[in-house]
Amino acid sequence: MSVRICDVGPRDGLQNHPTALTPAQRAELCRRLAGAGVRHVEAVSFVREDRVPQMAGAETVVGELAADPGLDAGTTFSALVLNARGYARAEAAGVREIHLAVMATEAFSMRNCNATVEQCLRDAAEIVERAHAAGARVAATVSVAFGCPFEGRVDPRAVVAIAERLAAAGADELMLADTIGCAMPHQVAELLDALGELGVPRGVHLHNTRNAGYANALRAIEHGATILEASIGGLGGCPFAPNATGNVATEDLVDLLHGEGVETGIDVEALIAVAAWLEPLLGTPLPGYLHRAGTFPATPERRAA
Repeated sequence: MSVRICDVGPRDGLQNHPTALTPAQRAELCRRLAGAGVRHVEAVSFVREDRVPQMAGAETVVGELAADPGLDAGTTFSALVLNARGYARAEAAGVREIHLAVMATEAFSMRNCNATVEQCLRDAAEIVERAHAAGARVAATVSVAFGCPFEGRVDPRAVVAIAERLAAAGADELMLADTIGCAMPHQVAELLDALGELGVPRGVHLHNTRNAGYANALRAIEHGATILEASIGGLGGCPFAPNATGNVATEDLVDLLHGEGVETGIDVEALIAVAAWLEPLLGTPLPGYLHRAGTFPATPERRAA
């Protein structure tokens, strides 16, 4: 059994961090993740730089990666867009995989996008059409699918209705985002089962805010998820969602999956090295565990240390 891991650290991991890395540093992070065997990396978001300054210079990041002859051609670098303006920038930059998000509640949609859910759904349909015409793929996410910081628990029927609209628009895959880390495994299972009838590949974007992220990941796989999003070192959080702390850590998740016999094609020790490189750049401890504890049994180098 295998799953596809998408590391969202260069985007979701960094977008809320007080230390803003340069475009060159963010491109280097993407390179190192690819070197560890991560074949899908969410590299940037095309959003307003005055609102999310950590994502400034998205075109520069994409350009550096496109111009690097040493990168494995099998690695896909995607970009998040929230509206048609963001998509136009991504298309001009040559991005071949687009990630878009529609919020499950009106309050979060207005706070995050300054648009209603219906407006975002119409934008999403336009983006899918334009991206497909340009030969790009689109992964569509339903954000705050399990709970909203402003409206509380989200009705699963509302999430399914949004997913149905995204599938009808032609999204190539559907993601459920536990944006504030409030989901429990049974809720993940129920929503994934409901989306199974749409015939589109399914996945989850999980935060570990309340320490259920890894349990949710295992339950998601049991219920048809073939794509898991995680962030190197456990970085992450939405700047428009209070207390939305880190994503599940990519290295922790991959180690767990390998221990359960689920293949990812990723080198765990190489991921640990990426986290060790990133931590001093940010100047704050990374919230993940494996980069501190190491794999078990420990490698000879770690035993000696």
